[in-house]
Parts: sequence; structure tokens; C-alpha cells
Amino acid sequence: MLKIQPNIGILNALIRITIGLTILSWSTAKLVKRPFFRSYLWIAMCGAMKVAEGIVRYCPVTDLIQKGQANHHPLQTKTNHTESKEILGETIPYNPT
Repeated sequence: MLKIQPNIGILNALIRITIGLTILSWSTAKLVKRPFFRSYLWIAMCGAMKVAEGIVRYCPVTDLIQKGQANHHPLQTKTNHTESKEILGETIPYNPT
């Protein structure tokens, strides 16, 4: 089962709701004038998605980025330095500067 927890802050959520409602109102106003333009419908859906992300306080893109950064270990490169320190099980190369 997918476990969804809030991953954005309150200020970020309020900004998403505000911008999402602005985009949604602009695109629906344009869609009323020109209903045959499909791009306004897509823009309205994107605005509605931002409003929903703000209300629920969960962003799937932010979740993917956070999970990708958690799996990435930048200190796994091999070094030729003779001196190094071991911190929390990872080897950090000696930096003489």
C-alpha cells in the first residue's frame, strides 16, 4: 500500500494553492472564450493539480527527488590519497587546503 505523508511545508502549500488557483482561473477564462483550444484544458488541469498538492501537502515530484537523493551516496568514489578519515562508516579523503 502506498503511504503518503506530507512532504511540503505550510508556506509552500499556501503558495501552491494561490498559484494553482490563479492558473486555474486564467485558463478557464480563456477556455470559455476559445473552447476549441485544448492547451487551455491542459493548463487548467495543471493548475488544479497544484491546488490539490497544496491542500494535501504532498508533491509526488518532491517525493521522487527526496528518494533519489537518499539513495545517492556521493562519497563512493575511490581516492588515491594516503590519508583519509572515516566518519560514520564512510571514507572521506584528506583535503590539505
